Amino acid sequence: MKIFKNFIIILILLTFNNLHANENNERNEITKNLRCLICQGQSVYDSDSDFANSMKILVDKKLDEGLTKKEIYIYFKEKYGDWILYDPGLNKNTYLLWLLPIFIFLFGGAIIIKSFILKK
Repeated sequence: MKIFKNFIIILILLTFNNLHANENNERNEITKNLRCLICQGQSVYDSDSDFANSMKILVDKKLDEGLTKKEIYIYFKEKYGDWILYDPGLNKNTYLLWLLPIFIFLFGGAIIIKSFILKK
């Protein structure tokens, strides 16, 4: 009976720890996609500036309020613009950002085909 009680206690502690880890994972995932406006080029997750720390606290508050990851991103985009996100969605302002690599790849492929294959 004592082993059973210990097993139940350990199971409860592991479950609580797992729930806490899932909350941290979601917070970390969100802050890794947010750009720190003070430390140009660093994410909020990596930065230790006052601005980044306040954003981490704000993300925690928004998660406690029950907002989803997408809703939190929308909140920050409305407040700071698309530049705050490392992975902005496809919209009329980011078409070039998403399509330019495809055009460069196709243009480079056309040059390679023209210079090596059609030369023979």
